[in-house]
Amino acid sequence: MSTTQSERLRGLLEPLVSARDLDLEEVEVTPAGRRRVLRVVVDSDDGVQLDTCAELSRDISKTLDDTDAMGQTAYVLEVTSPGAERPLAEPRHYRRAAGRLMRARLADGGELVARIVSVDDEGLELEVPGVKGRKPTARRLAFEEISKARVEIEFNRTSADKAAGDDDESKEEA
Repeated sequence: MSTTQSERLRGLLEPLVSARDLDLEEVEVTPAGRRRVLRVVVDSDDGVQLDTCAELSRDISKTLDDTDAMGQTAYVLEVTSPGAERPLAEPRHYRRAAGRLMRARLADGGELVARIVSVDDEGLELEVPGVKGRKPTARRLAFEEISKARVEIEFNRTSADKAAGDDDESKEEA
Protein backbone atom coordinates (compact mmCIF):
# COMPACT_ATOMS: atom_id res chain seq x y z
CA MET A 1 0.00 0.00 0.00
CA SER A 2 1.44 3.35 -0.96
CA THR A 3 1.98 5.99 1.65
CA THR A 4 -0.46 8.21 -0.22
CA GLN A 5 -3.22 5.57 -0.08
CA SER A 6 -2.49 4.88 3.59
CA GLU A 7 -2.67 8.58 4.44
CA ARG A 8 -5.81 9.00 2.37
CA LEU A 9 -7.55 6.06 4.06
CA ARG A 10 -6.49 7.25 7.50
CA GLY A 11 -7.76 10.76 6.72
CA LEU A 12 -11.04 9.37 5.43
CA LEU A 13 -11.62 6.98 8.34
CA GLU A 14 -10.34 9.04 11.28
CA PRO A 15 -13.49 11.23 11.57
CA LEU A 16 -15.76 8.16 11.52
CA VAL A 17 -13.72 6.49 14.24
CA SER A 18 -13.38 9.66 16.35
CA ALA A 19 -17.15 10.26 16.15
CA ARG A 20 -17.56 7.07 18.21
CA ASP A 21 -14.93 8.19 20.77
CA LEU A 22 -12.46 5.58 19.51
CA ASP A 23 -8.81 5.79 18.50
CA LEU A 24 -7.76 4.65 15.03
CA GLU A 25 -4.81 2.41 15.82
CA GLU A 26 -4.03 0.88 12.45
CA VAL A 27 -5.14 0.83 8.82
CA GLU A 28 -3.65 -2.03 6.83
CA VAL A 29 -4.31 -3.24 3.29
CA THR A 30 -2.92 -6.66 2.39
CA PRO A 31 -3.33 -8.79 -0.75
CA ALA A 32 -5.46 -11.92 -0.40
CA GLY A 33 -5.63 -13.74 -3.73
CA ARG A 34 -7.62 -11.65 -6.20
CA ARG A 35 -8.84 -9.41 -3.43
CA ARG A 36 -7.37 -7.25 -0.74
CA VAL A 37 -8.14 -7.13 2.97
CA LEU A 38 -8.62 -3.71 4.55
CA ARG A 39 -8.09 -4.16 8.27
CA VAL A 40 -9.07 -1.26 10.51
CA VAL A 41 -8.01 -1.56 14.16
CA VAL A 42 -9.74 0.68 16.71
CA ASP A 43 -9.50 0.97 20.49
CA SER A 44 -10.57 3.08 23.45
CA ASP A 45 -9.84 3.38 27.16
CA ASP A 46 -13.01 1.35 27.84
CA GLY A 47 -12.32 -1.27 25.17
CA VAL A 48 -14.43 -1.84 22.08
CA GLN A 49 -17.72 -3.73 22.01
CA LEU A 50 -18.63 -6.05 19.14
CA ASP A 51 -21.73 -3.96 18.35
CA THR A 52 -19.57 -0.85 18.05
CA CYS A 53 -17.27 -2.63 15.57
CA ALA A 54 -20.30 -3.73 13.54
CA GLU A 55 -21.80 -0.23 13.45
CA LEU A 56 -18.45 1.31 12.55
CA SER A 57 -17.95 -1.31 9.84
CA ARG A 58 -21.24 -0.27 8.22
CA ASP A 59 -20.24 3.42 8.37
CA ILE A 60 -16.80 2.72 6.89
CA SER A 61 -18.26 0.49 4.17
CA LYS A 62 -20.71 3.20 3.12
CA THR A 63 -17.98 5.84 3.10
CA LEU A 64 -15.66 3.65 1.03
CA ASP A 65 -18.50 2.86 -1.40
CA ASP A 66 -19.09 6.60 -1.84
CA THR A 67 -15.40 7.26 -2.66
CA ASP A 68 -12.73 5.64 -4.81
CA ALA A 69 -10.30 5.26 -1.91
CA MET A 70 -9.99 1.49 -2.47
CA GLY A 71 -10.05 1.65 -6.26
CA GLN A 72 -11.84 -0.91 -8.40
CA THR A 73 -10.21 -4.06 -6.99
CA ALA A 74 -12.45 -6.14 -4.71
CA TYR A 75 -11.67 -6.00 -1.02
CA VAL A 76 -12.84 -7.40 2.31
CA LEU A 77 -13.31 -4.98 5.21
CA GLU A 78 -12.39 -6.04 8.74
CA VAL A 79 -13.02 -3.71 11.68
CA THR A 80 -11.51 -5.03 14.90
CA SER A 81 -9.93 -4.15 18.22
CA PRO A 82 -6.30 -4.91 19.09
CA GLY A 83 -5.49 -8.49 20.00
CA ALA A 84 -4.59 -9.77 23.43
CA GLU A 85 -0.85 -9.61 22.73
CA ARG A 86 -1.00 -6.16 21.18
CA PRO A 87 2.18 -4.16 20.71
CA LEU A 88 2.57 -1.21 23.07
CA ALA A 89 3.76 1.82 21.15
CA GLU A 90 1.92 4.88 22.49
CA PRO A 91 1.51 6.09 26.09
CA ARG A 92 -2.25 5.39 25.79
CA HIS A 93 -1.45 1.73 25.00
CA TYR A 94 0.51 1.40 28.24
CA ARG A 95 -2.22 3.22 30.20
CA ARG A 96 -4.84 0.80 28.84
CA ALA A 97 -2.62 -2.14 29.81
CA ALA A 98 -2.19 -1.03 33.45
CA GLY A 99 -2.31 -4.08 35.70
CA ARG A 100 -1.18 -6.37 32.88
CA LEU A 101 2.13 -8.11 32.39
CA MET A 102 4.34 -6.84 29.55
CA ARG A 103 7.51 -8.00 27.84
CA ALA A 104 9.80 -5.17 26.73
CA ARG A 105 12.95 -5.07 24.65
CA LEU A 106 14.99 -2.24 26.08
CA ALA A 107 16.97 0.32 24.10
CA ASP A 108 20.19 -0.92 25.80
CA GLY A 109 19.57 -4.41 24.37
CA GLY A 110 18.16 -5.99 27.52
CA GLU A 111 14.76 -7.54 28.01
CA LEU A 112 12.30 -7.07 30.86
CA VAL A 113 9.09 -8.79 31.90
CA ALA A 114 7.12 -6.75 34.43
CA ARG A 115 3.62 -5.75 35.48
CA ILE A 116 2.51 -2.22 34.59
CA VAL A 117 1.49 -0.52 37.84
CA SER A 118 0.91 3.01 36.57
CA VAL A 119 1.65 5.28 33.63
CA ASP A 120 2.37 9.00 33.36
CA ASP A 121 3.59 11.32 30.60
CA GLU A 122 7.24 10.26 30.94
CA GLY A 123 7.05 6.53 31.56
CA LEU A 124 5.93 3.60 33.65
CA GLU A 125 5.99 2.37 37.22
CA LEU A 126 6.53 -1.37 37.07
CA GLU A 127 6.52 -4.36 39.38
CA VAL A 128 9.24 -6.80 38.38
CA PRO A 129 8.41 -10.34 39.54
CA GLY A 130 10.82 -11.86 42.05
CA VAL A 131 12.99 -14.78 41.00
CA LYS A 132 13.03 -18.06 42.96
CA GLY A 133 10.61 -16.98 45.68
CA ARG A 134 11.95 -13.46 46.12
CA LYS A 135 9.56 -10.54 46.47
CA PRO A 136 8.73 -8.40 43.44
CA THR A 137 10.65 -5.13 43.07
CA ALA A 138 9.50 -1.72 41.87
CA ARG A 139 11.14 -0.16 38.84
CA ARG A 140 10.68 3.07 36.92
CA LEU A 141 11.10 2.92 33.14
CA ALA A 142 11.01 5.94 30.80
CA PHE A 143 9.35 5.51 27.40
CA GLU A 144 12.69 6.33 25.73
CA GLU A 145 14.23 3.26 27.38
CA ILE A 146 11.80 0.94 25.58
CA SER A 147 12.46 -0.06 21.98
CA LYS A 148 9.62 -2.58 21.70
CA ALA A 149 6.95 -3.88 24.08
CA ARG A 150 3.91 -6.09 24.05
CA VAL A 151 1.31 -7.36 26.52
CA GLU A 152 1.92 -10.90 27.75
CA ILE A 153 -1.02 -13.26 28.10
CA GLU A 154 -1.35 -14.76 31.57
CA PHE A 155 -3.18 -18.03 31.98
CA ASN A 156 -2.23 -18.67 35.60
CA ARG A 157 -2.95 -15.32 37.22
CA THR A 158 -4.96 -15.91 40.39
CA SER A 159 -8.28 -14.24 41.17
CA ALA A 160 -6.64 -12.51 44.15
CA ASP A 161 -3.98 -11.01 41.86
CA LYS A 162 -6.65 -9.75 39.46
CA ALA A 163 -8.71 -8.27 42.29
CA ALA A 164 -5.66 -6.51 43.71
CA GLY A 165 -4.97 -5.03 40.27
CA ASP A 166 -8.60 -3.93 39.94
CA ASP A 167 -8.44 -2.31 43.39
CA ASP A 168 -5.31 -0.41 42.35
CA GLU A 169 -7.04 0.86 39.20
CA SER A 170 -10.14 1.99 41.10
CA LYS A 171 -7.95 3.88 43.60
CA GLU A 172 -6.23 5.70 40.72
CA GLU A 173 -9.58 6.70 39.20
CA ALA A 174 -10.94 8.03 42.51
